[in-house]
Amino acid sequence: MGVHGLRVRIERCVSRGLTRITAQALGPYQTAIVRIGFGAAWFFFLLREWPHRQELYGPDGPWSWGLAERLIETNDAFSVLMWSSSDNWFQLVYVVALAAAAAVLLGWHTRAATVLFMVGVLSLQNRSVFMGDGGDNIIHLMSMYLVFTRCAQVWSLDARRAARARRRPEAATAHPRDLRAADPGAHAGAPAGDLSAGDLSAGGSSSDETAGAAAGTGARPAGADAGVGGVVLWTVFGAVLLGSTVAGGFTVGWALFYWGLWAVHGLWWSVQRAAARGGAAVREMRDVCDILANLVHNGVLLVIMIEVCLVYSTAGWFKIQGTRWQDGTAVYYPMNLDYFTPWPDLSHLLAANGVMVFLVTYGTVATQVAFPFTLLNRRAKNVLLAFMIAEHVSIAVLLGLPFFSLAMIAADAVFLPTVFLIWLGRSTTALGGRARGLLPGRGRRAPQPDPEPAAEAPKVSV
Repeated sequence: MGVHGLRVRIERCVSRGLTRITAQALGPYQTAIVRIGFGAAWFFFLLREWPHRQELYGPDGPWSWGLAERLIETNDAFSVLMWSSSDNWFQLVYVVALAAAAAVLLGWHTRAATVLFMVGVLSLQNRSVFMGDGGDNIIHLMSMYLVFTRCAQVWSLDARRAARARRRPEAATAHPRDLRAADPGAHAGAPAGDLSAGDLSAGGSSSDETAGAAAGTGARPAGADAGVGGVVLWTVFGAVLLGSTVAGGFTVGWALFYWGLWAVHGLWWSVQRAAARGGAAVREMRDVCDILANLVHNGVLLVIMIEVCLVYSTAGWFKIQGTRWQDGTAVYYPMNLDYFTPWPDLSHLLAANGVMVFLVTYGTVATQVAFPFTLLNRRAKNVLLAFMIAEHVSIAVLLGLPFFSLAMIAADAVFLPTVFLIWLGRSTTALGGRARGLLPGRGRRAPQPDPEPAAEAPKVSV
């Protein structure tokens, strides 16, 4: 092969890569399961701690409002709980954080819900920095990453609303791009791609095929009326931002960040609305916005994957350097502490078995060190992923750390194979259909799975 042929091949590879990361938001199922996992972890944590919320985050708790204020003055952390020492304000913030976690879990107006979810996580965790563990650190980071992802493409109320809008009669005359972004409250329209660790398995966009090429340029976008809730939320958030900024609740950096998010969300809705009524120029502008959103989503998805790899690799290498993981005491002693033994008999039985302690100790270290390297091989990655998830389930049961384990499993889920996630979604839908059929007064109905990518491009191993 000559130099010219090599250059042509490189140019084609670069062109295909650029097309892939700009034309679609990759990993719709992976980002959806990450959203559901972290939303569930934070929601059930806040729900469980409801009776103890005053001691954990309240103004009169052990870590008082005054102590928190002094610490935040030194590190410039963000927390709306520092705006007032009133107990009513604390109760309101806690309830809103709980509601935002539920909205993220269900995928309801996800674009706004993820921002509110991030505000709740940062506010409560920065208010009492000594109340968390490793799982809270992961939730802290992921709450910020989710804001920049299109994590409601599947398995969300937004996706279901958009799918219903596409099935309406007026959807047949709408432009294909209008069908892909039918609801301003959703992060995206139809699923457009898939990204799994160790392989890039593409899914084609089905909306162009189902909608057809013929479209009236003046057609109303399908589901445009479904965006009323999103507009109301955007307006309310704008009013809250304005009041908070005037009152001096934000530093310059945080004010620019939140106002920037608010402006971008409003711009996206405006461009989408105008594209439904305007000409080709407006549609091109909307396409450019869609490309930028895909780039941000795919970039943040890569950051999430790198973050998980760093967590495991650093944890594994630090374990190697210490003696507690070399002699097994790091596993043995926690299983003999009352604080970490919800099932004392089971914990003592396992701790008394030297072979089991040895296998768990060295297996954990080897898995964490090796995991980033297994991403080069899909099968090895899947085996280690199953082992790590089983390990976190064991930690939840044996050590009584369910929310830490759920947060880590949610982070691991970004590497789950798409085939498994699709099977999981279909199985859950079928199980839910059977459960609804058993309810009094409800007949059995065939389960309706969520819309999935219609086409699938050849898999490319990385």
